[in-house]
Amino acid sequence: MVLMLTWPVVTLSVLLIILSGILTMFILLHKGKGGGMGDLFGGGMTNSMGGASVAERNLDRFTVVIGALWVLVIVALLMIYRFGDALGTDTDPSANPSATVSAPVTPGTNG
Repeated sequence: MVLMLTWPVVTLSVLLIILSGILTMFILLHKGKGGGMGDLFGGGMTNSMGGASVAERNLDRFTVVIGALWVLVIVALLMIYRFGDALGTDTDPSANPSATVSAPVTPGTNG
């Protein structure tokens, strides 16, 4: 398979890398809810105030939005790779008449 380096693929790939970093940071900013691996290392000794603050709710919303955008970018990349020929992006170099491919020369032949 030939690597497609068209502008939509490159743009979406860069966007995917940026969104992955942002999503990772947002997930790491969340407070532990307890009962997991954090309790093994003393994380279960914090006091719970009972409810989620406005900042925590906004962080939850931002995380969901960034996660949804991340999934949409992945689906868009899959659609481009799957239906790239129909969209006008060539994935097959033999379909390009301007590309010339010479036959390989093997040792011992007069080619």
